[in-house]
Amino acid sequence: MKDEVQFRSGFISIVGRPNVGKSTLLNTLLGQKIAIISDKPQTTRNRIQGMVNRPGCQMVFIDTPGIHKPVHRMNEYMVKTALGTYNEVDVVLFLVEATSAPGAGDKFIIETLAQVKTPVFLLINKVDLVRKDLLLPLIQEYSALYKFAEIIPVSAIKGELGALTDSILKRLPEGPQYFPDDQLTDQPERFIMAELIREKIFTLTKEEIPYSTAVMIEQMKEEPGITRVDAVIYVERDSQKGIIIGKGGEMLKKIGTLARQEAERLLGVKLFLQLWVKVKKGWREDDNLLRSLGIGQEQE
Repeated sequence: MKDEVQFRSGFISIVGRPNVGKSTLLNTLLGQKIAIISDKPQTTRNRIQGMVNRPGCQMVFIDTPGIHKPVHRMNEYMVKTALGTYNEVDVVLFLVEATSAPGAGDKFIIETLAQVKTPVFLLINKVDLVRKDLLLPLIQEYSALYKFAEIIPVSAIKGELGALTDSILKRLPEGPQYFPDDQLTDQPERFIMAELIREKIFTLTKEEIPYSTAVMIEQMKEEPGITRVDAVIYVERDSQKGIIIGKGGEMLKKIGTLARQEAERLLGVKLFLQLWVKVKKGWREDDNLLRSLGIGQEQE
């Protein structure tokens, strides 16, 4: 019984502006990719939990959508999802970039933290891109805006996280192990498959196309030696459908091939993936479709 009492566990939310490296940080902490990443902002739309197990401790990290000024109903849900984690976790990690001074987006997030009783760590990411002598003035700027429990410079992409996990562990209460040792994420395979398809769309297409697309897995069926996956890519206009399909179907084929190859590596199964593209005007304002995609469920 004594060992059980000493076990520590807790939830840690990762928040920040779009494209500051939150999903990269989660993947680095886990030592494996579960959250999709791209160089475009607002890639993450849902909250994703990833588990890190250490002797006598379990840390459950929550990757959240970037906090930004919402334009569509979908964006409103995304921002509410991120803000909603503040008081249900044990530590909040506020991620910013070392490459720029606090901007309007960072200051807005700091304002939202004003009533938060949870310890907030400031993580200054991408320190590999700046001279070390520029860090102290940046730390002083942020310290003048908010009383952070800890300030830790990191480089998520290089795996340089300093004493982050040790600092988090000190803040976690005694508690149960919420997830089995071998469980890496709370998301089902269907979700991961859909996200990987969406990531390839972000990587391969330009301008508004990534933001105007959604991916829904209609079937994921295990058969001897192979798993069959049927997925639909939703777009808002016929012109976008043409871009996603590409000349002679080349773009759709490339999206499918790259997503299938990465999913096979990540899930450890052989896949047969079929993709369709459908036009659904205004889907980003459609509550029913957003719920089907798992966006906004936390607010219900």
